[in-house]
Amino acid sequence: MTSKGRVTIREVAERAGVSMATVSRVLSGNHPVPASTRARVLRAARDLDYVANAHARALVGGGRKMVAVVLRQVTSPFYAQVAEGVEAEAAARGWLCLVGTTGGDPGRELEFVQLMREEGARLVILVGGVVEDDAYRERVAHYAQALASAGARLVLCGRPAPDPDIPALVVEFDNEAGARAITGHLLSAGHRRIVFLGGLPGNTALDARVAGYRAALAEHGLGPEAAHVVDCGLGRAAGHRAMTELLKAGGDPGPGDTATADTAPARFTAVFAGDDMVAAGALRAIADAGLRVPQDISVVGYNDIPLAEDFNPPLTTVRTPAEELGRAAVRIALRDPEHAAGAHHLLGTHIVVRDSVQPPPPGIEDGGSTPV
Repeated sequence: MTSKGRVTIREVAERAGVSMATVSRVLSGNHPVPASTRARVLRAARDLDYVANAHARALVGGGRKMVAVVLRQVTSPFYAQVAEGVEAEAAARGWLCLVGTTGGDPGRELEFVQLMREEGARLVILVGGVVEDDAYRERVAHYAQALASAGARLVLCGRPAPDPDIPALVVEFDNEAGARAITGHLLSAGHRRIVFLGGLPGNTALDARVAGYRAALAEHGLGPEAAHVVDCGLGRAAGHRAMTELLKAGGDPGPGDTATADTAPARFTAVFAGDDMVAAGALRAIADAGLRVPQDISVVGYNDIPLAEDFNPPLTTVRTPAEELGRAAVRIALRDPEHAAGAHHLLGTHIVVRDSVQPPPPGIEDGGSTPV
């Protein structure tokens, strides 16, 4: 999208070859217009990327204070908590909140953002880590410019901006610091063979967690070959499947390699799960193999979803401010609308210690036999 200002109703009328009054009647939908004329006007509006002025509509009673939050899925506890935070903050301010899900489909995301432009949403909030490639960068720049031209604002929640110059507000938490801290917790307990379970190359959130994991290993004097990352993605099923394969495999990747399920480190004693749902699957797989957590293998997670303390055993994990992330996205964007665009706000994380970590079994870290 170019940096040109808002497309006007006059330009749409000129493209369609009709009067501005006819364009207004078509777009308002309140007056009868011949079908062929309507189609011509709508095609011109679409070709020009025309969006009705939300502020003008508000003057005639058509506008609403509306926040749209776009999620990958609502079944994930993390996404649900962020959406709950957005809804709570919006409701407290008398705004409406709409929730849309994409299933990770960029096309659906584009359609939802376009719909919210047309409906006059003042804020559009995109939530969660993404694979940040050239197509994503171009798409988000388009969203930000298009929303800004319509008097609205894009908020990136839990994901970085692909370009600091685009007119978008960023509210996220420090994934790398959280991962470094939880890995340090395992290292302090005596673990040296730690698997990261749940990598997804290119995903902004998980890449940061892997970076924190590697940084903690280096800080404790371990070389790059000590890092073993299993790229299985997120979710309970992924965690269960990958952990089952790890326990069966017992191979050892070469120095600096990324592990797969059939090239597991031979004597790992701890698992850092990419999120708590991966940890849930890993816990189940470990129990199915007749092993115990933490007596045989220690497990930690990430996010501290509400069920984490009810796992067996209760899970040591990194608490991310999921609900506050949603609240902050709305609060910061509305508090300082003139300066919010382009701003970056970073929220902290901290470890919640429960019962899923203890020192490795005697003899394991000094070369004894593996518990698996």
